[in-house]
Amino acid sequence: MAVTKVSNSGIKTGVLKYDSMLAGNAAYDPAATWLIQRINGTGSSSTITFSSIPSTYTSLQIRGIVRTDSGTGIGASVRLNGDTGANYASHQLYGDGTTAAVGGAASATSITNGGGLGFGSTTAANIVGAFILDIHDYASTTRNKTTRVFTGRDDNSTGFIRVGSGLWMNTAAVTSISLVTSNGSNFTTQTTFALYGMKG
Repeated sequence: MAVTKVSNSGIKTGVLKYDSMLAGNAAYDPAATWLIQRINGTGSSSTITFSSIPSTYTSLQIRGIVRTDSGTGIGASVRLNGDTGANYASHQLYGDGTTAAVGGAASATSITNGGGLGFGSTTAANIVGAFILDIHDYASTTRNKTTRVFTGRDDNSTGFIRVGSGLWMNTAAVTSISLVTSNGSNFTTQTTFALYGMKG
């Protein structure tokens, strides 16, 4: 017998319909990391600041490459919420392939090179330092803020690597982050900072 009509009326009862292919499941989030802002060096400023940071993430991460115009250092210190008081501390472990050393600072006016973005000194042309800086529980209003940083560089003949931690003795939520060169030099146009929000 030939089929003359097809109807779905007999299978609709009790069957849920969905307009989405997710079929009732929670929305899929393909990324736990979101770019908030990217800032490039101008060659005429010693400070780069991320401001109006939203409080909707679990933690923050800054990734970047750094060079200054001094030729004797490509590091930077970190200040939170514009605080210039002696409310910071930091620790570091670093090495250059030949020697290793440790260091630290307390009652400082910024998270210094150890826990900041220190790469050692270099005079080689076009060499930049690379880093990843994490700020944990940045939106909390009950905890002091801690940071973790991994930095390094390769001069083709020598290198430098550093692991550091920092502390801001303040329970305020972080709404701005300033990166300041340690010797007053300027961030060159080879410098790029990108701020990310981490969801979990």
